[in-house]
Amino acid sequence: MPADDFSLRRIAVPAYGPTLLYGLATGAILPVVALSARDLGATVALAALVITLTGVGSLLTNVPATVVTTRFGERWALAAAAAWCALAMILAASVPVLWVFALAVFMTGMAGSVFGLARQSYLTEAVPLHFRARALSTLGGVNRIGVFIGPFAGAGAIHFLGTAGAYWVGAAAAVGAGLLSLTVPDLSVRAAAKRNGTRPGPGTAAAAAAVPTPTVRAILRSHARVFRTIGIGILLIAAVRATRQAVIPLWGQHIGLDPTQTALIYGLSGAIDMLIFYPAGKAMDTWGRRSVAVPCMLVMGVGLGLLPLATDATGLLLAALLIGFGNGIGSGIVMTLGADFSPSPGRPQFLGIWRLLADLGNMGGPGILAGVTALVSLSAGIAATALLGLAGAVVLWCWVPKGKPGRSASAAPDRRPAG
Repeated sequence: MPADDFSLRRIAVPAYGPTLLYGLATGAILPVVALSARDLGATVALAALVITLTGVGSLLTNVPATVVTTRFGERWALAAAAAWCALAMILAASVPVLWVFALAVFMTGMAGSVFGLARQSYLTEAVPLHFRARALSTLGGVNRIGVFIGPFAGAGAIHFLGTAGAYWVGAAAAVGAGLLSLTVPDLSVRAAAKRNGTRPGPGTAAAAAAVPTPTVRAILRSHARVFRTIGIGILLIAAVRATRQAVIPLWGQHIGLDPTQTALIYGLSGAIDMLIFYPAGKAMDTWGRRSVAVPCMLVMGVGLGLLPLATDATGLLLAALLIGFGNGIGSGIVMTLGADFSPSPGRPQFLGIWRLLADLGNMGGPGILAGVTALVSLSAGIAATALLGLAGAVVLWCWVPKGKPGRSASAAPDRRPAG
């Protein structure tokens, strides 16, 4: 499809439908994972450990996910990941044994890694460069909408079925995501047909398979400079984003707010986050990636720095809104930068490493918060997170190319830092 004729509406259902349903599936179980672990006999500490298994599963599967996506294509990788997630939800709902439940939580992390990689790889191939940031920021926004809706859908099922109802909702949504994923065009076959000047047919898959595919090690070596520069910025973005989810309720409790007030403030912060994902993508496509990446980290860093100064609900709300706005304007930035610098062939391998860096940040950020809080205080832990945000802004300013992305951004990512 010519770039000038591209319309996001034409691919909206196969591109975003599975993501919305998958986000709903994961969002439905988020509030009840710890409660389910406790009901099955876990201590508070063990329940907290079970929650982290989602991140561990994703972290360990990022690189293997590249093999699945490369071998079977985005469509079947999405469908398989959704089926694996549905199986995990069914196990969690129907087998009341703690170790089985822990395995199911780990499986959801594995599925999320494959699903996330495949959907990003698909949109990167399907969307022209001038529309890429809007497409990927919309992907991030749609996922957030699904996660936002999930707890409400889960709550309705819990009313009738108990805690297991949330997992049945998750299983149903994951099955729906898998079925809808089967409508995703097989872009690798289409590209192979185009290269050979033929219609897609039985011989096209063989032609596509004949194209050399770089190994993960080869991609890591050839793009080492990107990973140790912009990749550090991605790690810091993920660390700050993961930590911001914990600090708002923790500080609300610290200053004596009741859970209802804290939940309302957290919800408003998430609402402003969801509302601005498309303008963020438009800004990236119009003015370049650095125009959003740097302000995203600066605003979140400042918001986190102001958070320990809040002594009442109004102060916490203002800081939380600032943090939510900062995160919202950065919607899709991690995926967009990964798409910009990923080579073809070798895109799934590159994006697998990219997601691994992000997952390290997702786990490392809350770890730093917990460590500093244990050694000093909660306010010091939040301040340390704010410094990570400011450090991330500096890294991204130095290394993200200035201006609108061009062909060189994806073709020769190792050659030039910005500024």
